[in-house]
Amino acid sequence: MRHMVATSRSVFDREFAEVRDNLLHLGSLVDAAIDRSIACLLERDMALARQIIDDDAAINDLRFKIEEQCLVMIATQQPMAGDLRAIVAAMNVVNDLERMADHATGIAKTVLRMGGEPLLKPLVDIPRMGETVREMLKQSLDAFLARDVEAARGIAARDDEIDHLYKAVFDELLQFMIKDPTTVTRATYLLWTAHNLERMGDRVTNIAERVIFMTTGDMKELNV
Repeated sequence: MRHMVATSRSVFDREFAEVRDNLLHLGSLVDAAIDRSIACLLERDMALARQIIDDDAAINDLRFKIEEQCLVMIATQQPMAGDLRAIVAAMNVVNDLERMADHATGIAKTVLRMGGEPLLKPLVDIPRMGETVREMLKQSLDAFLARDVEAARGIAARDDEIDHLYKAVFDELLQFMIKDPTTVTRATYLLWTAHNLERMGDRVTNIAERVIFMTTGDMKELNV
């Protein structure tokens, strides 16, 4: 019986390690999509924008692959307590990662809609939002690996930085539109971009919440 338990444990550990590795690979693809989405906006690179949109299919496929792995583990390993929480957390994390990629794709689509129109203003806060989101994403995946509850709470607190930057962008662009109605279209493009980044911050906060759930069993919203 002890041998059977040990064998079952080793099988679970091996299969979850594969889930974890695929999840980290998905995270790296999402990080690259965010980075490139800001780059294509700053450089007005239409080819890069189209590439981001095309590459989203591979991100979707990997998400579904990981979810399938998790479902198979639940069906065949019948995990209990902490093991089950880890699998459920992984499934939720990959969903949030895939949605972050959708937001990056949204920025790329906005760039295509902008076409050859010049940017309304030099961009400062939007690239800063992108950098902060990428930092938070890396930290959240590190916390997932380490099951670090305190790190997860700190990551969620950083979402306030994203919200403050978003408000600054919104207020500035609103003033442009009030003073000169001809800027409305170009300002709206930048608002869409900032909104996509703000939503990414919310998604990273979700990941942090799942780290805490996986580790402690406590499931609650961190930023309310």
